[in-house]
Amino acid sequence: MIRNRKETFSSYFERWIKIYKDGAIRKVTMDKYILSLSWINKLVPKIKLCDIDRITYQQLLNDYAKYHERQTTMDFHHHLKAAILDAVDEGLIDKDPTRKVIIKGKEPRHKKRKYLNQFELHMLIKDLNLINEINYDWLILLIAKTGMRFSEAIALTPADFDFSKQTISINKTWDYKGKGGFQPTKNKSSVRKVQIDWMIVSQFAALIKDLPIDKPIFVKSEAIFNSTINCILEKHCINANIPIITLHGLRHTHASLLLFAGVSIASVAKRLGHSNMNTTEKTYLHIIQELESKDVDLVMRSLSGLT
Repeated sequence: MIRNRKETFSSYFERWIKIYKDGAIRKVTMDKYILSLSWINKLVPKIKLCDIDRITYQQLLNDYAKYHERQTTMDFHHHLKAAILDAVDEGLIDKDPTRKVIIKGKEPRHKKRKYLNQFELHMLIKDLNLINEINYDWLILLIAKTGMRFSEAIALTPADFDFSKQTISINKTWDYKGKGGFQPTKNKSSVRKVQIDWMIVSQFAALIKDLPIDKPIFVKSEAIFNSTINCILEKHCINANIPIITLHGLRHTHASLLLFAGVSIASVAKRLGHSNMNTTEKTYLHIIQELESKDVDLVMRSLSGLT
């Protein structure tokens, strides 16, 4: 990277993205870096890279936080910090201005519940139209029972099912946001085998036995969009008189039920294809805290029985 201490922070960050991120990350992640660049151009378009110190950097984050929640501000900070630390290593900035930064942000909006409890999931499944051929209701059931991402589920082919071992191999995704076709998984940890129950085995063994072995089960001649399936899911939620959730909410539902059933965080993280347990802990912190409270009650009851 060309060393120019008079370069603007915006220009440096743009070049840094092209050099270190372009082609190395998925498009959806790349778009987030581009969005961060647009906010730099909006908030500090003229500031020189060499002029960024702790005060100017903190002010930049404070200005960004006026429009965003704390978690979004934290993500913005992580994008900028990665580039800034490289600039420090290259001698373009004398000291790390991101040290001891304070993350602020707007009060989070009231969020709808993103998952169903066991009874609600049972009512949803009961309302599904599970006919004797593949339809989108079977896709909804499969996501609910495996916790797969939408892009992973629609990339499944008959070859990915191993009915004798009761597993599904997840090793690719479907480019439903682009022109279609197979593409790599979100990360290396997303490549995994997911155990399935005997009911899914018997149901799908009959459903896919005559389908082309290497063709996507759920993708027909027309394009497939998650918004279409979410609309179908919404109708089922309304019919079942349960909270309306999305396909991603089914993934949350799957993980939540496993955690409440006592499955370890490590096992849930592996089943979901998370790159590390920190992601799982962060996403399901509210459930983990609730389970910890139950554990404390259990411990106290056990100890009180010791006389």
